[in-house]
Amino acid sequence: MRRLLLTTALIAGPFLAQAEDAALILGVERYERLDRVSRADNLLDSQEGLRSLGFAVQARANPRGDVAHDVAAAFAEDAETAERIVVALSGHFVTDGRRNWLLTAEAQDPRLFGMRAYALSVDSLLQVLAARPGQAILLLAPGDARDLDLSGPVLRPGLGALEIPQGLTVLRGDPSDVADFMENDLVEPSADLSVALEDRSDLVVAGFLMPGWSPMPAAIEAFPEDPETPDEDRLIAEAAAWDVAEADDDVDGYRAYIRAFPDGRFVDLAEERISAILDEPNRDARLAEEALSLSAGERRTVQRNLNVLDYNTRGIDGIFGPGTRQAVTNWQQSNGYPQTSYLTRGQINRLDAQAERRRAEIAAQEERERAEAERLDREYWAETGALGDEAGYRAYLSRYPEGLFADLAERRLAAIDSEREDAADLADRSAWGIADADDTVAAYEDYLAAWPDGVFAEEARARIARMQGPDVSDDEIATARAQEDRLQLSGVRAQLLELRLRDLGLSPGPLDGVIDDETRGALRRYQEGQGLPPKGYVDQATLVRLMAGATGR
Repeated sequence: MRRLLLTTALIAGPFLAQAEDAALILGVERYERLDRVSRADNLLDSQEGLRSLGFAVQARANPRGDVAHDVAAAFAEDAETAERIVVALSGHFVTDGRRNWLLTAEAQDPRLFGMRAYALSVDSLLQVLAARPGQAILLLAPGDARDLDLSGPVLRPGLGALEIPQGLTVLRGDPSDVADFMENDLVEPSADLSVALEDRSDLVVAGFLMPGWSPMPAAIEAFPEDPETPDEDRLIAEAAAWDVAEADDDVDGYRAYIRAFPDGRFVDLAEERISAILDEPNRDARLAEEALSLSAGERRTVQRNLNVLDYNTRGIDGIFGPGTRQAVTNWQQSNGYPQTSYLTRGQINRLDAQAERRRAEIAAQEERERAEAERLDREYWAETGALGDEAGYRAYLSRYPEGLFADLAERRLAAIDSEREDAADLADRSAWGIADADDTVAAYEDYLAAWPDGVFAEEARARIARMQGPDVSDDEIATARAQEDRLQLSGVRAQLLELRLRDLGLSPGPLDGVIDDETRGALRRYQEGQGLPPKGYVDQATLVRLMAGATGR
């Protein structure tokens, strides 16, 4: 739609000598703390068209407060000698009902007092525009007010009523619609904007507008000027400033670079890094932990310490994944630290001290339990096996199959069995041999049916009792099995369990990662040695003791 009036260099000269018109374009699409305003920076696409009409254009995308005020000040200076003035603003706006502000990129929780730090006053710009009645245009493209949550009692999101000076034209619409109007209709040389606006139902017009209104000048053709090339000293200074910003790698450093070089080569990258830093709430804590350069061994120690203190890391592998981070967070909460999930050296030292104290407590408790279990073992032996009869031996072994006197009881029972076999008649011994070889409940029941008072009847009944159930209730076993299922003990984890049991001399069978009857037997022996119910499954109590290094009876 643009038409350039081609002129000769002789005609172009006088136009270039005249004072330029003035334009200010600010589009804030990317906010550091607030929701984005889609296509707000599209307004800047019109700046070249405005320059082709002789406008001195001050434009910035995503400016912060200090940059926005500097650019607005430069525009106000240009406007003092300008014939025509254009101001275009897009982004989040706030109002107190009478006054309005455009929020700049670093705005977070706007409050009435202190707005200058992160907002640009629309009312101040109205005063500049009022100086050119009939030749001034204000274009406003606010974001969706529903995307802006304010906590203060005075300000509300969006634009309030404007006190429009006489002769000022105000256009309002969505960012994409305002940008389209600016890039096409507004920069059309000598265009009748009253006609153009009749076809723009997407824009709301307020203030001055009259038929045949053509505020924009005819186009001028200026011979292309050589683009200004930064001198070597400035390039070196910019590179040095960027090196400093990267070395500091913080918000202040990147903002300092942008202030010094608002059109610099690394501005977009600096903006991205600022956003990334602000989006990571515990970044300083993460960097502090990384500076500790914890080895894999040190990380495993941290994980062991957390688990000893009942903060489950879901693995001890030297990798601080989600499980470990949650465990660290929970520990920090319990100890009055900020819940960052990242550790300092002081926190690591405190965690280590707490874990060592807890290990000592566990060891002392285990020793007390071991001594108590041994006392009860000896007392029960005195009441049963020490009497020297078969019933006593069997009663003892039923309660303490891995007890202090289990080997002795088994040897004496073997001797009794031998004597019984010698005394048994041939038929009885033959029937028992068949049942013993079969070694099933049915076989022993068949033997008892035939020989209810046989030499081996008591032994048959004892074996049936052992085969038909543990001393632990079914509910206890079901609970332990459910706890073990949640631990997902298979493959490498199961092999680690088997290796631990083997190191304790408990004979878990092959180290094949399969938890079978031999493994369960080893677990029961370990649990009995720890004074725990011999369930044969890895419940929470068994896991804590295994990880804490408990060594059995």
